[in-house]
Amino acid sequence: MSYLISLFEQHSYLILFLGIFLELLALPISGEFLMSYAGYFVYQGKMNYLLALLIVFVSGGVGITVTYWIGKAGGYKLIEKYGKYIHLGPERYKKVSAWFERSGSKLLVFAYFIPGIRHFTGYISGISRIHFRKFIIPAYTGAFLWGVCFITLGKVLGPEWKVFHEAASKYFVIFIIVFVVLLAGFLAYWFYKIQIKNFFIHLIKRLIERFKTIRTTEIFLIFLTLVLIAMVSLMLGLAQDYLYGEFSQFNDIAEYMVGSVVYTSWMKGFVVFQTPIALGSIIAITMIRIWTMGRNMLLEFLLLGVSIVGAKPFHDLITKTFSYLQSFGFFGKFHSANFPDMNAFVMFIIFGTCLFLLVRHSKKSYTPIYTSILVLLILAGIAIVNIATTNTLPSDIVGGYVYGGVWISFNFLLFEMLRLVLEK
Repeated sequence: MSYLISLFEQHSYLILFLGIFLELLALPISGEFLMSYAGYFVYQGKMNYLLALLIVFVSGGVGITVTYWIGKAGGYKLIEKYGKYIHLGPERYKKVSAWFERSGSKLLVFAYFIPGIRHFTGYISGISRIHFRKFIIPAYTGAFLWGVCFITLGKVLGPEWKVFHEAASKYFVIFIIVFVVLLAGFLAYWFYKIQIKNFFIHLIKRLIERFKTIRTTEIFLIFLTLVLIAMVSLMLGLAQDYLYGEFSQFNDIAEYMVGSVVYTSWMKGFVVFQTPIALGSIIAITMIRIWTMGRNMLLEFLLLGVSIVGAKPFHDLITKTFSYLQSFGFFGKFHSANFPDMNAFVMFIIFGTCLFLLVRHSKKSYTPIYTSILVLLILAGIAIVNIATTNTLPSDIVGGYVYGGVWISFNFLLFEMLRLVLEK
């Protein structure tokens, strides 16, 4: 690899083209490494960003097209005879081929991001006799997105590329895959909006028929139960990472990305939302809303009070639990004594509880959606500002939000069950 890097410095565009092309022939070359290194060269001004993207698009497209026609010409006999030389024996072929049969040719777009899959997608597509017109569009789209992902990664990380390459690529790939899914959904809606609309109308009618005998409150309880289970699972995962000191890479990447890409001066305004005046105003508005609605007032005032007043004891319980585990050696090392961050913990509880009570009896179905998005944006803005302007670690803030989510989810479920009992 070091020899390849020295060659890259002398013939960057040529090596980038050959490296991507040869990797898609299933040779042991890291395309992600070369592309992110090319992005680092773009940052240094040694390569042109658009030209580098074009090189990856062409080389990736040519590489996967060549393997497609090799697979189509050679058929399965090619795997039996030569597959072992590119680590694609009959056993592995069957697994990847089964994945293709389940997923369809459209998921060729994502195959580039899956190590051990992208090397063989062209061969298997050809052997499986997928029509070339169905193959070419997703294959070339995937090549372009693959290039955008890692070249942009190297460009954004700049001087920190060498330190963060391995870990950052993992998080960035997740982001890109989510972005691609959303983009694909938008395009699908744009071109097939009538069919999609009819499908969802039919689906909603079936769901209504299915849940005719189930009360709305009981459905809501099921939803809250699933949310609580998800939050507890996430909490346990974060606890494990915390106890074994596995947040360092995440913190380094998050701090660098916030400091160099995300944070701007106008975002300082988000600090307003965590002041006592702002929090007191939100709580007051929620109390007025509960009073004016006049429905289960005592219960909802109690939910608001217990969620906020109980936040500190619940946070103390968490920190004491970690200290207890520390005394028995159930961890590698603590990365921070501030996990989960108390400020983030309280912010999430206040905003989450007040949001729940404000939209609990809303008659407009879209109101909870819009207000939830607004609150999430506010919480994200607060987190970014605190990362950029204070010494708070990103993992501590994430921990505060997740543990706060567990606390309010538990309270929501408990009080909704109590509401149901009182109604009966």
